Amino acid sequence: MDETASSMPSDFSTLTAETVLDAVYDAGYEADGRMLPLNSYENRVYRLGVEGGAHIVVKFYRPERWSDAQIQEEHDFMLALDAAEIPVIAPVVGPIGGSLLQFSGFRYAVFPSAGGRAPDVDFGDTLQTLGRALGRMHAVGAQEKFSLRPELNGESFGRQSLQFLAQENWVPADLQPAYFSVAQAMLDEVDRCFDRVGEYARLRLHGDCHLGNILLNTQGAFFLDFDDSRTGPAIQDLWMFLSGERSDMQKQMLALLEGYEAFYEFNPAEMDLIEALRSLRLLHYSAWLAKRWSDPAFKLAFSWFDTPKYWQDRILEMREQIALMNEPLIRI
Repeated sequence: MDETASSMPSDFSTLTAETVLDAVYDAGYEADGRMLPLNSYENRVYRLGVEGGAHIVVKFYRPERWSDAQIQEEHDFMLALDAAEIPVIAPVVGPIGGSLLQFSGFRYAVFPSAGGRAPDVDFGDTLQTLGRALGRMHAVGAQEKFSLRPELNGESFGRQSLQFLAQENWVPADLQPAYFSVAQAMLDEVDRCFDRVGEYARLRLHGDCHLGNILLNTQGAFFLDFDDSRTGPAIQDLWMFLSGERSDMQKQMLALLEGYEAFYEFNPAEMDLIEALRSLRLLHYSAWLAKRWSDPAFKLAFSWFDTPKYWQDRILEMREQIALMNEPLIRI
């Protein structure tokens, strides 16, 4: 962390409603008392009414996760996308302190409040609309590089996650031999997928591009929450829209690419990374839950995590992923 880390709270226990309102006032807004917590486990996010104006959304970043400079890289990417008229909800750059603000040790940002609904990918040309927006996003993402945000690969998402789970002894003792042997076999298969692809363009990505992070309205598809933004292959921002049987996913991918390739060229070799990236996400998700388990919100929302059944199910899931990584590719 940078020089502000020493004064930073270690968790959200001191982030009271009064602190939120005081931080908003410090940023130059007169809140009118209406405050609605929004669904976010990693950070704390609130929708607030403002005197004589539209609602705003205030996001308080989880302490000790990203450095100030890493958060600023996220903001700079969103602001570059917004400047290119790509539909994202970018932070407000205020007259005091730019886009990343601090109050009582917390880092936070103010965003405009936007309306909309979650996209229905089974309806009409929604996938083409998403593809067009992602193609435009990646065209901007390719123009510069992240220097501080991590890269999504087998080491950062896979081996580091597995190492944490082992060191912190999260897997029940009787399941450890099976879990870790299957996880290692899965990671070996992930490596083979990346080897088959060879060189690919490493882009600035959204990083966690699923339907819950998109609002669809009359202006198009707006992308939210770049908190997991990092460097990686283009397919990372596409594969989470795919579901169903392989034939279904092939049709969905073709629809996405019909919009995407109007703005940015897709490397078809990256199709071999879909199941590899899904496999890495499995390990990363388990480690993410484990790292956040001291947060009371996680114990309430994910009570099933700290049970033997969770780890038994993951062993089966990882075995399925090994098989899927050896099946024929989706053809485009």
